[in-house]
Amino acid sequence: MIRLPKIIFKSCILLLCWSVVHQTHGQQNIQFTQYVFNSLSVNPAYAGYKEELFAQLGLRSQWVGLEGAPQTGLLSIDGLLDLHGARRHGGGVQVMADQLGPQTATSVYINYAYRVRLDREDTQRLSFGLGTGVTQYSLDGTKIFVLDEGDQALPTGKISNFKPDVRFGIYYHSARWYVGASLMDLLSGSNADNLFRWDQTTIDRIRRRRHLYIIGGLLVDMDESLKIRPSILYKDDFLGPPSIDVNIMTIFSDRLWLGGGIRTGVSAFRRDYQRFTGDRLTGMNAVTFVMQVFATDRLRIGYSYDYMLNALNGLQNGTHELTLGITLGRPLDRIKCYF
Repeated sequence: MIRLPKIIFKSCILLLCWSVVHQTHGQQNIQFTQYVFNSLSVNPAYAGYKEELFAQLGLRSQWVGLEGAPQTGLLSIDGLLDLHGARRHGGGVQVMADQLGPQTATSVYINYAYRVRLDREDTQRLSFGLGTGVTQYSLDGTKIFVLDEGDQALPTGKISNFKPDVRFGIYYHSARWYVGASLMDLLSGSNADNLFRWDQTTIDRIRRRRHLYIIGGLLVDMDESLKIRPSILYKDDFLGPPSIDVNIMTIFSDRLWLGGGIRTGVSAFRRDYQRFTGDRLTGMNAVTFVMQVFATDRLRIGYSYDYMLNALNGLQNGTHELTLGITLGRPLDRIKCYF
């Protein structure tokens, strides 16, 4: 018989919620609410877009107040590889660590983007991106307490495995609008082998699934000091319900960004899970508040809060996310980037 402490018991509740949605085939990818400030996290073709060496740290605490809830950190740096040439080549490195109860996933990706110039004024670019990396998946059996020692259903210690991965993306932008699409975790979703094996027991449930991301947005000038920037993100893991983020940011004097959005599931495609849940998993999921402040010409600070509207609403206190971005290297002598 297995007895779980509070942190593991609540983690199991979270895993159960995810397994209902995803038929226990894999784990949904972590999505940062502040992808609107740096889309490298959802599309490798974004590498080098700002045409400056840019580093960002993101910290996400999901479902605050619920023990064992996801904690995620993301560090990225990207820029041009031919800064003084035709600016055709972008590159970036991304490191992410994610923890959910006794399980962790730590990944490192190297991204490359080939940027095609589409007009003489260089206001339009079409980028093709490729990312390669590796993820270490770990499961710590010491965080699970059991009454029957030697139970082969659980590992006795911490076990880990490494899985390589590939991602691909395409990204177009002009001075006023952008659109992009990417396929992420192309190899992580493979079920060709088991993730862990011990004492003739296997687990292949915490591996991330392959995902499709589609992003788009535009910039509208209201006057010299006020701009509106609506954006949308479509996310699909091909098993559970797709989700859509709709955001709108108001930009004051190029220094303060304020806005928010909604995150909702959609039932555009019929999936197996709907045989058991109907459309109960495709409703409104969260509303978000987002802000970003340019503390200096090189330092930007972002904060967002997600207020949950689903069944977890009364069990936790929302999701907090903090980002710090800094421009490195050469002076800022190009047009400010809004995407």
